[in-house]
Amino acid sequence: MLSQVRAALVCLAVMTVLTGLVYPLLVTGIAQAAFPHQANGSLIVKNGKVVGSQLIGQSFDDPKYFWGRLSATADANGKALPYNAGASAASNLGPTNSALVDEVKGRIEALRAADPDSQADVPVDLATSSGSGLDPDISPAAAEFQIHRVAKARAVSEERVRALVAAHTEERQLGVLGEPRVNVLELNLALDDLK
Repeated sequence: MLSQVRAALVCLAVMTVLTGLVYPLLVTGIAQAAFPHQANGSLIVKNGKVVGSQLIGQSFDDPKYFWGRLSATADANGKALPYNAGASAASNLGPTNSALVDEVKGRIEALRAADPDSQADVPVDLATSSGSGLDPDISPAAAEFQIHRVAKARAVSEERVRALVAAHTEERQLGVLGEPRVNVLELNLALDDLK
């Protein structure tokens, strides 16, 4: 019996070292060597300062910026805290839930109030939150919907803003994975660089 306990403890020690130390260090080393930008959080740096990540959305509500998807994340007490990476979650509200219906109506009203001239249909990704609550991207249709408002607020032509959106539209990966998308933070940073 003592030999079995000793064998179990040796096995536990060996597996702890292998899976708790060797494997994580090996994977981290490979990631740092092969994909250092992604392994370090896909951070966006502007003027030597980290302003965000390509992978986590940020709140924008100024009319001169493109707005991203709604975020359903909350703090530890359940109070809404948009784009809280420590509490990534969807709202889990069903399509007939009155809270979801009110949220969507409120977002549509805010979009209409920000650009009363627009009569276009509001793209669904501007009126609903993403599954993670952290989505940094919007669809090209959602960006197109906002071009008039942003151009007007910045006193630049819609063509210049549309060209900027086109330059920041990422196509499907490998031509088939995902959907075309626009990273909101990168687009807004490019807008700030417009002269």
